[in-house]
Amino acid sequence: MVDFNISKKNMATMRKFPCISLLIFSCLYLQVYNGTVSATDTLFPAQNMTASGQLTSSANTFELGFFSLGSTNLYLVIRMKNVPTKDIVWVANRDLPFTGSSMILTINGDGYLVIVNDRTTYRVSDDPSSSQNVSATLLDSGNLVLRNGNLDILWQSFDYPSNMFLPGMKLGYNKKTGKVWSLTSWLDEEDPNKGMFELKMDPTNSNAVILMRGSVPIWSSGPWNGHIFVSMPEMRLNYIFNYSLYSDENETYFWYSLYKPGTITRFILDVEGHMKESAWLESAQEWNLFWSQPRQSCGDICGSFSSCSGDSCQCLKGFYPLENRQGQNGGCMRSMPLTCNKDGFIKMNDVSYPLSSTQQTNATNPFPYSRPQVSSSHKDSCKEACLNNCSCSAYAYNTSGHCLRWYGDIVDLRQLSSKDPNGHTIFIKLSGSEFNNGRGASKYLWIVAIPAVLLVLLQASYVVIRWKKSFKNKGDREDPSQDILLFDMEMSITTSSGEFSGSENSGKQRKDPAFPLFSFASVSTATENFSLENKLGEGGFGPVHKGKLLNGKEIAVKRLSKRSGQGLEELKNETMLIAKLQHRNLVRLLGCCLEHGEKILIYEFMPNKSLDLFLFGSDIEGLLDWGTRVRIIEGIAQGLLYLHQYSRLRIIHRDLKASNILLDNEMNPKISDFGLARMFGDAKLQANTNRIVGTYGYMSPEYAMEGLFSIKSDVFSFGVLLLEIISGKKNTGFYRCSSLNLIGHAWELWKGDRVVELMDPKLKDQIPCRMQQRYVNVALLCVQEMAADRPTMSEVVAMLTNELTVLNSPKKPAFSNARNMTNSSNFSVNNVTVSLMEPR
Repeated sequence: MVDFNISKKNMATMRKFPCISLLIFSCLYLQVYNGTVSATDTLFPAQNMTASGQLTSSANTFELGFFSLGSTNLYLVIRMKNVPTKDIVWVANRDLPFTGSSMILTINGDGYLVIVNDRTTYRVSDDPSSSQNVSATLLDSGNLVLRNGNLDILWQSFDYPSNMFLPGMKLGYNKKTGKVWSLTSWLDEEDPNKGMFELKMDPTNSNAVILMRGSVPIWSSGPWNGHIFVSMPEMRLNYIFNYSLYSDENETYFWYSLYKPGTITRFILDVEGHMKESAWLESAQEWNLFWSQPRQSCGDICGSFSSCSGDSCQCLKGFYPLENRQGQNGGCMRSMPLTCNKDGFIKMNDVSYPLSSTQQTNATNPFPYSRPQVSSSHKDSCKEACLNNCSCSAYAYNTSGHCLRWYGDIVDLRQLSSKDPNGHTIFIKLSGSEFNNGRGASKYLWIVAIPAVLLVLLQASYVVIRWKKSFKNKGDREDPSQDILLFDMEMSITTSSGEFSGSENSGKQRKDPAFPLFSFASVSTATENFSLENKLGEGGFGPVHKGKLLNGKEIAVKRLSKRSGQGLEELKNETMLIAKLQHRNLVRLLGCCLEHGEKILIYEFMPNKSLDLFLFGSDIEGLLDWGTRVRIIEGIAQGLLYLHQYSRLRIIHRDLKASNILLDNEMNPKISDFGLARMFGDAKLQANTNRIVGTYGYMSPEYAMEGLFSIKSDVFSFGVLLLEIISGKKNTGFYRCSSLNLIGHAWELWKGDRVVELMDPKLKDQIPCRMQQRYVNVALLCVQEMAADRPTMSEVVAMLTNELTVLNSPKKPAFSNARNMTNSSNFSVNNVTVSLMEPR
């Protein structure tokens, strides 16, 4: 922008050199008043920006111009200039696209910012309240502002958002003028006209942000608690976004800023009504999604008298779908009409309070759907009030002694889980005919049925007691075993915490009937009598064979070696643990076989076997490109995070290594071999053992030397594994005289700023330099000598998946200059070991 504020000193200089002064003013005149815009951030009076011209913010972050969105139509838009995707953040003429190339953007004589095309004039800005020295400037925030000669803002694009919410924008309302700042979705990907969805602030609900579909609210953020909206826990991820809610006597609005101003972010309301907050990752050249709302699996809103249950809308009992569109659009209607005096209620537990279609006379809600009418009354009076009012559709009585009543159609009813604290009980009115077809006959049936049922139950109880007594005298017997050849692998596997009980010497086990037990004969047939051709490998507790079911599905059969002295304990441990775990990065346990003294576990089959074969095998080591390795690394990290933080009990694996990472047919990793794992309660963080088990090279120092293990032990093993994946080398290899393991080798290269030498040569030119540094940094943080210095797996996941996470400098790792682990014993040569070690 040209600056006309020339100091007195400069004016004096110009008086001394009139020729220079004339030349300078001539140049200024040509730049500002030549009628067209060159590369600048400001449009001055009498200037025109043509279809090929642009305004560019001073820091080159945003640009304003006429652009096509996939068709021949042209729109005046502001878009991001410094990202390849050129994301559009604002559209001026959403409702009136132009064609051709004759349009111009200019400031007319009245001070309006207008688009002129032949005989059509489209006014972009409101009344500027001033027509003197008005200019339009594109700021580095993405805000297009109209200002007067005193630089007062007369109009700004931030007051008229499209579908993008940028830092500094407002989402709220002005209490005096009625002005509303809201986001509206596009009609489709190529048409920026206003779509079906609007995101705005609800003044009637503790200033929650609500999502509207047309005139119907379909989602709410919950109230603001001073830091976040209560229904959006994702907002706690605030090391990038600084969220705020401002309110005074004039206006209330939600806005956010960035802790690091240079970060490129976007908050978009897409055409399907999803809000998405993302940040741009320069190294990956893509947007990194932080969160998306709403997460409701039913999509938008369930229609009249239907509820969202699972992933679909279902009609309530006593209702049927309209127009064959169950729970959507037309919703559902009553099977039998209400009679107003002989109706009843059905009880629904664990639901969210719905909305109703009838607006009450004292309601202040500006939306066509209203919340329930609330009054203070007794529970019975609440029921009677709804029963005696023909328009009342449902009622509820809460713990605060308030009666809630809904009138007209009920919408947006959602079935919640039994543990959801937001769940309530509601009573839906149905016609009396839905409950019985004659009270006299029903009463007679009950009189006859009750004694008959009691008689049957008495006889059944006697039979069960006699059977249990007989079963106890004969001793515990195993449940009938299934034929694994007929097993359906798609079935859900569940187990209880009491699957095994008692001591190892008791010899008695209790099996949950829901957990499959297979016959030895069927397992033997599936594996062709455990033939060598079907042998997949040898673990620390015995061989693993491939089996085949009659339906063609393949399984992995782990047969515990009878020579293993510790095997039964590990088998119990592994069965109890894996059967309870459900995660895409953990191997799935299908069942077990305990017949004829055998101890066999059956797993899903992993066709690509284990990770170590790809990293260190001579024949297939070249198949892991960088993208696949990143997916494997992140999958392992997610699996460990689940074990440490999100499973029902905190679980420490204790034997994480490349050979225990199995790969499915899409090279997705799955953590296996839980024989050495240990369960902790939520409050327990560390344990001690005299029996040190694991694999040399992966054990943390505190575990190997003192028998102390915690979640940080797994973090150490993950760091070693991460170094192996990016280098393609085993941790126990020899590299240099001063570094006899991979950890020490990596540390020496890190200190010498030669990380590139650590990378697998087969990944040449595949990894950006910044990514090399980052992954080695994360690995070295994980293998630091002190457990307290190591990150948790949740922090590791953030470091790996979010490039904006700031990394600390690692301290000297454990075993970085160790030549040997002295006084060790019982290490197997194939690195699948149960190791007993003495402290030094």
